[in-house]
Amino acid sequence: MKKSLIISVLSSAFLLLAFSGQSHAQDRYSNTELGIILGEPTGISLKMWQSDQTAFDAGFAWSFGGSGSVHIHSDYLRHNWLDSETGGLALYYGLGARVRLADDARLGVRIPVGLQFNIPDTRLATFFEVAPLLDLIPETTFDVNGGLGIRIFI
Repeated sequence: MKKSLIISVLSSAFLLLAFSGQSHAQDRYSNTELGIILGEPTGISLKMWQSDQTAFDAGFAWSFGGSGSVHIHSDYLRHNWLDSETGGLALYYGLGARVRLADDARLGVRIPVGLQFNIPDTRLATFFEVAPLLDLIPETTFDVNGGLGIRIFI
């Protein structure tokens, strides 16, 4: 189930990126993005740019794993723009924290890696990411989150 979800998310992301044009990294409408992420977890996604290479993101979502739970995360991200002329596609990576609120609440570390594409001539950005998780409290466990999303610059 998890393998097929990750494969579906990655395939969808590459299709979205393949059929999108190009835009400049510095052509952002604003420094704040708000949207949705679909996958594990599914919910609201917020991104606040600090520069053309750095941003903070946060998610408030529902995790479908186990009996279901609320998932809250925040990450510090670094971006490497892959097309030096237009800068519309960025590979990003970072470090953050995740809290899962359920009967067996967990606190852990996230290491997100993803791609973001700023759609030209719009206020929209698409992204997909995979985030390995290392839960530290109440016990040490390993898991992986992943999702595909779209945000609008507000």
